Amino acid sequence: MSTTNLDPSTCIVDAGAISARLDRLPPTRTIWKLVILLSLGFFFELYDLLYTGYVAPGLVKSGLLTSSTHGLFGSTGIASFIAALFAGLFVGTIACGFLADRFGRRSVFTYSLLWYVAANVIMAFQQSATGLNFWRFVAGIGIGVELVTIGTYISELVPKQIRGRAFACEQAVGFTAVPVVAFLSYLLVPRTLLGLDGWRWVVLIGAHGAVFVWWIRRALPESPRWLAQQGRLAEADRVMTELEAKVRAEYGRELPPPAPPMPVAPRGSFRDMWVPPYRSRTLMMTIFNIFQTVGFYGFANWVPTLLIKQGITITTSLMYSSVIALAAPVGPVIGLFIGDRFERKTVIVVMAAVNIVCGLWFSQASGAVLLVSLGVCLTLAGNIISYSFHAYQTELFPTSIRARAVGFVYSWSRFSAIFTAFLIAAVLKQFGTTGVFVFIAGAMLIVMLAIGLMGPRTKGIELEKISQ
Repeated sequence: MSTTNLDPSTCIVDAGAISARLDRLPPTRTIWKLVILLSLGFFFELYDLLYTGYVAPGLVKSGLLTSSTHGLFGSTGIASFIAALFAGLFVGTIACGFLADRFGRRSVFTYSLLWYVAANVIMAFQQSATGLNFWRFVAGIGIGVELVTIGTYISELVPKQIRGRAFACEQAVGFTAVPVVAFLSYLLVPRTLLGLDGWRWVVLIGAHGAVFVWWIRRALPESPRWLAQQGRLAEADRVMTELEAKVRAEYGRELPPPAPPMPVAPRGSFRDMWVPPYRSRTLMMTIFNIFQTVGFYGFANWVPTLLIKQGITITTSLMYSSVIALAAPVGPVIGLFIGDRFERKTVIVVMAAVNIVCGLWFSQASGAVLLVSLGVCLTLAGNIISYSFHAYQTELFPTSIRARAVGFVYSWSRFSAIFTAFLIAAVLKQFGTTGVFVFIAGAMLIVMLAIGLMGPRTKGIELEKISQ
């Protein structure tokens, strides 16, 4: 039972009191340090997730894969490589999302990162399309678990007034991986170094994340919200007491009193996603994730190939892609200023509309400046949507099922991407870049309708209140 005594030094410790104590914390250096550390994990994850499009020309050049697909679901084309990744992501998110709810955010964050780093090292030395696709699938499982865990972790560690900016920071740090991998691909993919194809070096360089993972883990506490919800109240209180002491020292005065504690749901299960109000939220985010993937990865994973299809050489295509990729972290940086000023759902709808306009225009453009400018606009819109919906979907569910529910709804974006890769390859072959962007525009229109019509407001509201 929640207590009405709001002094954390004398109150009965329960899950509601822990959450109230956390939400009243001022966003000092200690809070932002935790966000930055988790964001570094996200950097390695996005490097791994998004190098696909940049190494694709090198995979074709090396003879391992072909740019087109023989038959709708052929296994030797670029589409099969993309599909293998997203098949792994689907398994990781839908089947393994519950792991963070069961074993804790901190442990799962660590071991899923090590999992996909190891799989990538093995993949970098494969000599066949089958081996390449299999180990890309294995890596995808680890990345899928990590995607769910990081979002859940951040939403529970930061006070309510900075959730939007915290996710913007995570994405800003993470998306710096895009220009890094694009630039490395520009330098390495067309070349062979020490007997290894350049694309293999791009993959192996990303594996250095394993060097930092234990350092990152040491400085991260377990989520006090998760500990309290699990009944481990003494541990939750200890984490909160240490956190409060650090924040108080940086704040320079006494912390504001906590708000009255909100009731916290007991341990949950899969069926809890299908009772009001979570049923409509689960359906909304499932629809959203199926179709947002078409817009985001339809451009990000295919931009060098789309440029080549418009008559641009492989080297020039990779150079253009590198310039476009410089915009990747800018969208989330913008979010650091607007992340908690506007409703998440409003930002998603507006940026989806920008994606439609710029995408259709890109399909008709030919000049270098215009192509790069529109590519930058598409990247900005996609990445603003990305940080907004990653924050949004973690806010919609209670702590008891947060990782499980986020894993379930997010898994459908991974499932969609499996088939999107093949569909875009087929559309590109039959209708060119114009057909690809008409396909993307239709998907983004559904995104606008789903979030605009069904999405609740969440800005600045306690997670426990949103859950009610």
